[in-house]
Amino acid sequence: MQQIKVPLLILIALLVGLGAGYLLFGGGTATEAAEHQHTLESTDSAGTTWTCSMHPQVRREEPGDCPICGMDLIQQSEMASSDPLNFEMTREAARLANIQTTIVGESTTESGTALQLSGKVQADERRASSQVAQVPGRIEKLYVSFTGEPVYKGQKLAELYAPDLITAQRELLEAVKLEAVNPKLAEAARSKLRYWKIPAGQIDQIIERGEIQETYPLYATQSGVVTQRRVAVGDYVAQGEPLFDLMNLSTVWVVFDAYEEDLPQIKVGDRITFSTPAVPGQRFSGRVTFIDPVLDKDRRVVAVRTEARNPNGKLKPEMLVTGELLAEAADEQLAFTVPKSAVLWTGERSVVYVRVPDTPVPTFQYREVKIGEALADRYRVLSGLEAGEEVVTYGNFSIDAAAQLSNRSSMMNRDIQIKGAPEKKALPNYRTEVPRGFKQQLGSAIEAYLRLKDALVATDAESAAGNAEAFIEKMNQIDSGVLSGDALKYWQQEQGALLSHAKQMTSTAEVAEQRAQFGFLSQSLIRTVKAFGAAEQTYYVQHCPMAFDWDGADWISDAAQIRNPYFGDEMLTCGTVEETLTTE
Repeated sequence: MQQIKVPLLILIALLVGLGAGYLLFGGGTATEAAEHQHTLESTDSAGTTWTCSMHPQVRREEPGDCPICGMDLIQQSEMASSDPLNFEMTREAARLANIQTTIVGESTTESGTALQLSGKVQADERRASSQVAQVPGRIEKLYVSFTGEPVYKGQKLAELYAPDLITAQRELLEAVKLEAVNPKLAEAARSKLRYWKIPAGQIDQIIERGEIQETYPLYATQSGVVTQRRVAVGDYVAQGEPLFDLMNLSTVWVVFDAYEEDLPQIKVGDRITFSTPAVPGQRFSGRVTFIDPVLDKDRRVVAVRTEARNPNGKLKPEMLVTGELLAEAADEQLAFTVPKSAVLWTGERSVVYVRVPDTPVPTFQYREVKIGEALADRYRVLSGLEAGEEVVTYGNFSIDAAAQLSNRSSMMNRDIQIKGAPEKKALPNYRTEVPRGFKQQLGSAIEAYLRLKDALVATDAESAAGNAEAFIEKMNQIDSGVLSGDALKYWQQEQGALLSHAKQMTSTAEVAEQRAQFGFLSQSLIRTVKAFGAAEQTYYVQHCPMAFDWDGADWISDAAQIRNPYFGDEMLTCGTVEETLTTE
């Protein structure tokens, strides 16, 4: 019995060992296969780059969150596009950027375009008059005694004691006695009184009574309101000397300020309706009767005048008014228009971003357009857009900045859209060609730019807008007539860019938008100073690598010490001196 049990036990042990070995080796093979499959999956994703749709400079080898904005990183392949004019964003990025669009359509100008204007009431200069003394004498009585008093035609204004008139009356009475003998003498005496504007009826009354009138009454020859009293009782006045200045306010002028870009839409005969806070609930109307041929060089506006009847005196000079001018279109043409907020300006170019339809992610196309005259809050589009296209009206600065960071077509990356575009040429040097006077004028503009820079350092949007206006004024004072040839062409190109970006800084109260425009303005000004120089001053080109989401930005300073205009107090000393500009 024991002999049988021993082989059986050995057999069972052998079977158990074989089973364990199978399990161990079999389990190891399954695990190895699973590990091999995981490795293949890792290899497939190892070459993927993850980026942020709003900050393309962020690059990661694995998914996660953007260290700048916290958005989920996406695979770079999802954002790839073969067309350099197109820029793609995720829906979340478009939502965070608050992208807003408007569909472009045909709008008929047959019924006209409403322009919003502001202005004030002014007196009609043609209705001003002066009441003068017809004879020399002394003021005995005044029947009009204060400024603002209404006067009506034929009203007695004053009485004069006039010795010359008394003498003339005596001569008349004596001549009348001898009229039968010498009629010419009597006629000469009458003519002398008529020369002093004595009415014929009053002359006949003197002859009839045979008495000399010691005082002479003065009557108003026009109606109006006294704007100035020039005499008092007891004053001596010469013949023709004014006693009162009158202004007839039964009809007044209403003068509106029109900006340069609105002038093509305004012509004599256009109807204007307007109102004033001083007369609530009532609207007045008139037609344009005069457009000032001279532009106000300080305010860059032109006076547009209409006339309004004012029988009740409700409209008073210097009252402020707001009006709406209906500019009638010529030839009933159709016109494309886009909101002004859709257009980005860079020098002579105007750019819009058009949403590309039927794309899996929001895609926006860089598009250069040709813009015509302004129509209220819109621009007429001459070319570059078609009816039904959807343009970005809010958030276009964000799209352009992100496109520039992604090396896509943008305002600053224009040549990307041209395959095989030549490399940028070295900046020209016209310093020896321009006179010192031009450099001094450019230096004055740079001083205005430095004050603009200081306002951004202080994060003061209002001051920045005001200093941008001052910079525009200094730029407009530069005499380009001393330039010619290539130097003149280059100046006109850079001047257009400088004025365009400065103007956009004046039209926004957002410091972020002002700083974006300041970056473009600074690039153009640096090129300009390098090309032309500026008299007797050294400037520093300074650079902040963190500006505009690590894209970096430059500016000009007159001191080597860093004062960052792109961050202000947040990172006041962030930056380095990149270059010294020797201006001569």
